[in-house]
Amino acid sequence: MSPTLVVVAAKRSQYQKYVRDQHDPRALELLARHDPVVANWRRADTLHRRTYDAVLDALEHLGAKVVVPSKPHAEFDVSGAALVVTVGGDGTFLAASHSVGSEPVLGINSAPEFSVGYFCAPHRASLRKHLDDALSGRLRRLQMTRMRVEVNGRLISSRVLNEALCSHRVPAATSRYILQWGKKKEEQRSSGFWIGPAAGSTGAQRSAGGRVLPLGSKKLQLVVREPYCPPGHRIGLRQMLVSHALSISARSKMDDAALFLDGPYKRIDLHLGDVIRFSTSTQPLMALGIRQLRMTGRD
Repeated sequence: MSPTLVVVAAKRSQYQKYVRDQHDPRALELLARHDPVVANWRRADTLHRRTYDAVLDALEHLGAKVVVPSKPHAEFDVSGAALVVTVGGDGTFLAASHSVGSEPVLGINSAPEFSVGYFCAPHRASLRKHLDDALSGRLRRLQMTRMRVEVNGRLISSRVLNEALCSHRVPAATSRYILQWGKKKEEQRSSGFWIGPAAGSTGAQRSAGGRVLPLGSKKLQLVVREPYCPPGHRIGLRQMLVSHALSISARSKMDDAALFLDGPYKRIDLHLGDVIRFSTSTQPLMALGIRQLRMTGRD
């Protein structure tokens, strides 16, 4: 019988990127001066490498065949994999999730002192047991809703887990667009808007005034950033929950807008008159080991 295939997507630490790979002179100078900007780089890199090595050792002990993508923040092939393991923090988990269909994903926070890991279950001390339970199907499973995004009727992604940001490409410029939700239509000026599933509701959506949703919710949430409201006017579509059976669309009144999906890695340029449609995806993500109690809220 052939060994079980496991894909391990590991982040590159800042130290790895700027020092080992690029030999960046500015980064080297700051490190030599013990500048606070880079004060944690070595420690974070050491913890990350220890966790990564521990993951590989544990999977070897369990008899798995391991494949490591060369670029974890670019899409990679998971065909035939029984499990996808991410080693890093939530950013690594989100980036890898765009390559994953129905395969279960186990996130591991490689340096908990320095990175956020809401989506990450075990730390180094409990790695082997969690990996064994994941491969044998004993680890807790949580199906998380993802979002489908289309531009002018063309599918952009069915795997947005955290959120999309639609805004002017220049942060200081005003974003102009028309929102439509069912029969309601509203022209808005703002700093743009966030929209995404429950997984993203504890981050940018919450900071912009949105609600924290249960992690298993099937709804999408839209939150407008810093809306401009002239005296005597009222904004109706400022913060809303969108049922999984419905969709919401926006039409760009800008020729230099952009759509960012799950952070800065996937950007789509938008132009005057482009229509963006957001709806619940039919491709949820199966995450392992995440406690529903980590995120509380009502939808």
